[in-house]
Amino acid sequence: MTTTNKPETFTAVIIGTGFGGQTAAMKLKKMGIDDYVMLERRDFMGGTWCQNTYPGAAVDVQSPLYSIEAEPYRWTQMFAEQAELEKYTNYVIDKNGLRQKARLNTNVEGVEWQEAEQQWQVNTNNGTYRAQFLINASGPLSTPVIPDFPGRDDFEGKSFHTNGWDWDYDYKGKRVAVIGSGASAAQAIPAIADDVAELHVFQRTPHWVLPRPDRKFFKFERFLLGFKPLYKLLRRTIYWSLETRVIGFKYSKAMLNLVAQRKAERFIKKAIKDPALQAAVKPDYTIGCKRIILSSTLYPAMDQDHVQVHTKDDGIAEINANGIKTTKGQQCDVDLIVYATGYQATDGVISYPVVGKGGRTIADQWAEFPRAYLGTSIPGFPNLFIMTGPNTGIGHTSAIFVIEAQLEYIARAIAKVRQTGKQAIEVKPDAEAKYTQMIHSEMERTVWKQGGCTSWYQSKSGHVIAMFPGFSFTFRQIAKAFKPEHHEFV
Repeated sequence: MTTTNKPETFTAVIIGTGFGGQTAAMKLKKMGIDDYVMLERRDFMGGTWCQNTYPGAAVDVQSPLYSIEAEPYRWTQMFAEQAELEKYTNYVIDKNGLRQKARLNTNVEGVEWQEAEQQWQVNTNNGTYRAQFLINASGPLSTPVIPDFPGRDDFEGKSFHTNGWDWDYDYKGKRVAVIGSGASAAQAIPAIADDVAELHVFQRTPHWVLPRPDRKFFKFERFLLGFKPLYKLLRRTIYWSLETRVIGFKYSKAMLNLVAQRKAERFIKKAIKDPALQAAVKPDYTIGCKRIILSSTLYPAMDQDHVQVHTKDDGIAEINANGIKTTKGQQCDVDLIVYATGYQATDGVISYPVVGKGGRTIADQWAEFPRAYLGTSIPGFPNLFIMTGPNTGIGHTSAIFVIEAQLEYIARAIAKVRQTGKQAIEVKPDAEAKYTQMIHSEMERTVWKQGGCTSWYQSKSGHVIAMFPGFSFTFRQIAKAFKPEHHEFV
């Protein structure tokens, strides 16, 4: 651990170098602010798509839309796989000269508002930084969670989370258990199923699955993607086709059943021959309540003789030296346990301590549930902006679209501070309270609240924290319409 006596001082510190950090840096540069630094805890830049390298990893939104608006790309297929997303990420980083702005192997241990200097102090394992503005872009899907199963540490085989896949370990021909049934599991299971001797899938709650409408682009199509007007047209076409899903998620349960759930039910019967497995993978809640999985290969992979699916009624009683013992008493001896058990996506959206005005922490502020104005600003925490904060998630379209919408608000807030000659901006408590009340009032109408499931979209309080309850263009309109009267300037 190295420290410096005098903190390095910048106009802005960006925490994280994934798409949120990259777009924040690009926005600052466009505003004429070049005095910033990007802090990255890993020894490489890029975030999610450079960290998650597990077999089968891919995006579940069409690539031309799941990309930075200012950085079009000649994708090779409609739904990019991890390797291409990593390549795109590095392309954006290098094209925009972001590597020289990054400090790698720099883990943020805590941040604290310095009232006298009107600055944030960022304490890391690699020195101290000061900045007028602080942008947290660490991401909601960056801190993996492994449940504390009884006996977990007694297992003598290999184990790891999908977030940290160990490619030095050869799983081929081995007995493998995958714990989890969400998006990561749904991608990893079919990718490894044919190569393992035995596969145990531990599914606490099934997800609704729809076929993945993926395909490779022809060379001519890739050539056309190089023309910005055509690329924009394709983005808009994809965007509006996806945006219609909100009608089902919020306004029409009948439409959700008619268009999506019946299709998913037919897909189960078509893709799985075993009636018992058909029943095991069919959810008992409304489609959309949990994240919908897009996969044409998951069901066929599970419907094989060497694959056993363990449901909630046959779950994990304990992990022992040789493998997993189920609640029905079956001992499943395995060589590898893969934890596809998700992330601290709601209550743990910021993984380090944050101390604002008067010594109040974000943990105190969020004791009831995480909340923020536009999912971005918090009363009592001046000049702090949270990318992908509470209620900014989107279940039907590109997360990057919402990130860029947040940056419209952040840019306007920072510009207002600089234009007025002030030092800090802080959202007023009543403005945040009204916004939060509106969010959760609207949420009551959505499938995420009324669909009959418990999901990672919810915090411990029961409030749906991960999702924005409406159209993504509505969020962008609100973000663009910056309201000075909702803020205090210091």
